[in-house]
Amino acid sequence: MRPSLRQLQYIVTVARLGGFGLAADALNVSQPSLSAQIAEVESELGARLFHRGRGGASPTAMGEEIVRRAQRILAQLEDLRSFARDGASKPFGGRLRLGVLPSIGPYLLPRVVAALHASHPELRILIREESTMQLEQGLRQGRFDLIISTPEDHPNTRQDRLFSEHLLIAVARDDPLAAGTGPVSAPDLRGRIFLTLDRGHRLTRIVYALASECDGLISEEYEGTSLDSIRMMAASGAGVAILPELYARRQAQGRTEIVIRPLAMAQANRVIALLQPADAPALPGTDLLCSALHSEIRRVGLGTPFLPVD
Repeated sequence: MRPSLRQLQYIVTVARLGGFGLAADALNVSQPSLSAQIAEVESELGARLFHRGRGGASPTAMGEEIVRRAQRILAQLEDLRSFARDGASKPFGGRLRLGVLPSIGPYLLPRVVAALHASHPELRILIREESTMQLEQGLRQGRFDLIISTPEDHPNTRQDRLFSEHLLIAVARDDPLAAGTGPVSAPDLRGRIFLTLDRGHRLTRIVYALASECDGLISEEYEGTSLDSIRMMAASGAGVAILPELYARRQAQGRTEIVIRPLAMAQANRVIALLQPADAPALPGTDLLCSALHSEIRRVGLGTPFLPVD
């Protein structure tokens, strides 16, 4: 059967490393042999997969799609091997590849992972933090078994809702909003500058909608790469930070450099869910993970009123 699994591995490796020489070294084969195998696949499929040049090799438009499909096939094969090796009786076959939003993972998962390791020491959990768009791509390509993300961004998935969280504002101590108490509404933020993450995140799209609602502006001078950096920029007076409730409960409450206040705006919230492809059976172990996540959510206090602490 052509292309073979080995040839698919060759294709993916060349695309990942950007050159035939590097790929040959990584695969422990000669470069002529690797080139011949790729040429055989191109002949079999009737399509050119790579642009070759002095700078290396890059996938053609057709090649990019072939690489995506090859990655999915290889991931499924690895799942099959893992399942057969570790046994169907173990949660997730003994190995879980979990994708999670960076605005969620560090603040929700540490105790969850520790609890699962204590109860199932044979389970290996591989966690990767990526943006909303990257999580969607990874789930479709088979890089992730499950993801924790905003459900509206992932159609055709089986969704286990985890929690709904409010969004809050953080401002510098000398900001006029720091002197107030209670929720902040749209008129209070009119014309203000908003700080946010890069555009690959659902949270950023929510911030854009909030800014539009109150005639605010998104800072063009700075796009944060983490919520910590957004918080620090707010503390410097650069603008208003929009922070998710989970982050605020774990990292921002009681900090001396900022003041946190609730937002009284219709769009100032987001839902977080555990997601997996809808076209495949639910993974054994999903209930176990959901239970551990809900236990931590209750411990953190999500679902109870958020009371800022100075």
